[in-house]
Amino acid sequence: MSNRREFLTQSLAGAGAISLAAPTLFADHGADKPPTRFIFLHKGNGLFPSSLVPPTFSQEQQEAEKRKDAFTVDLDGHELPEWMSPLAAHTNHMTILQGLSGKMCTTGHHTWCSSLGVFKANERLSSIKWATVDFELAKLFPSPFEHIEFACFPSGGGNSRGNINGIEKGFSARGPQQPNYAFGSPKIAMQELYKSVSSDQTAQAQYQLERKMLEFVARSEGQLANQLGGTERVKVANYADALQAIRRRNGRVEAMADKIRQHLPQLDAKYLSDNLSTVDRQQGFTEMLLATLISGMTNVVTFTVDELGTPYTGLPEIEGESVNQHDVGHGKPVRQFAATDVRKKIRRQHMTLIDTIVKRLKSVPEAGGTMFDNTMLFYFPDNGETHHSHGTEWPFIVLAGENTPLQLGRRYIRLPGYNQPGHRTLGNWYTTILNAYGHPTPHYGSPDVGLSIPQEGPIEQLLG
Repeated sequence: MSNRREFLTQSLAGAGAISLAAPTLFADHGADKPPTRFIFLHKGNGLFPSSLVPPTFSQEQQEAEKRKDAFTVDLDGHELPEWMSPLAAHTNHMTILQGLSGKMCTTGHHTWCSSLGVFKANERLSSIKWATVDFELAKLFPSPFEHIEFACFPSGGGNSRGNINGIEKGFSARGPQQPNYAFGSPKIAMQELYKSVSSDQTAQAQYQLERKMLEFVARSEGQLANQLGGTERVKVANYADALQAIRRRNGRVEAMADKIRQHLPQLDAKYLSDNLSTVDRQQGFTEMLLATLISGMTNVVTFTVDELGTPYTGLPEIEGESVNQHDVGHGKPVRQFAATDVRKKIRRQHMTLIDTIVKRLKSVPEAGGTMFDNTMLFYFPDNGETHHSHGTEWPFIVLAGENTPLQLGRRYIRLPGYNQPGHRTLGNWYTTILNAYGHPTPHYGSPDVGLSIPQEGPIEQLLG
């Protein structure tokens, strides 16, 4: 039993950052209609709402923003904040969404899977109440891998426990008490995601060996479950089912091997190193993200571009520094750059990644348009509005293609401030997205017990 369970544990981690349950068809989108893709990019150390305000806003609009009054502005004719300038070519597909709150989440330094699950969470598995929103969307648009997660892990503590290049618990969840696993480096992601189609004989031999071992252990665990009773039988049966799910997934990947080979990520050697800068790690993951989406391996990717404890290296003009984001959060400068300027450098780096993603997807033809037409990308903070966050604001930058059913695009939307009439939460935002794409849930997420206003349901003004 211990050997089997040890093998299973390694297999589940080796399956890497994916859902082990077979995809469930919640909606029939038709064989000739492309699926929608969702990309979640979240960052550590907060995101100041004031940093997203266009500098060309009128005095009246600036004052309304400071009061947190509700208003909507067409971005046409407005300049983006300087750090957002890499996205200037995509303004027509951009929405800056302000005013959401998330006090029902864990706030402060870290939130674990709170910002995607809308509930209090910590490192204990028992704190995971349900599947995070990215997994709920993945169920609506099934794919061989269902969901893939990448993470620039913190170097000490946190989810990675210092294993920043490995496969560790990520920032999403597959279901109650079921954390997802994320790839910590482009190298390990390349090895695990593409080993079934590798031309390397050693990698192929290893894959075939693992394939046979999975078949043997799954059959053995299934037989053992029949001999047990009670909770032990349930546990062993779950192990067997998980292994069978991996085998089914591998079969689906093998069936689309030719298409996957057409879109193998072309990574320079520096991206496959075990000792790479944070900026190179992010760029390598961006190539992996694009390859998995374009090939059809998955329709949902979650990418933790950094966490509070991620040692930041490779930033322009301070390439040789290892930037401590916690120190930056407390106002410490780096060389001649003030902490606010270092924050801008980090955010601008994130925008270059998004620009790469959107440009590439706009270049891929699909169903009379492009892949981007059927894509939504979200950029948001892991922990709310600032370093020591309170969760009263959770800013979002959204880029959505032409076929989104939501009323977005070229708009700055400021929702009413916390506890004002009409105020909306992260739960309302995710409820809106789920409803728009075919999951008619009354409300997603935990309530905020501190709010004295109604807080269930979608944000009606964003629904078509």
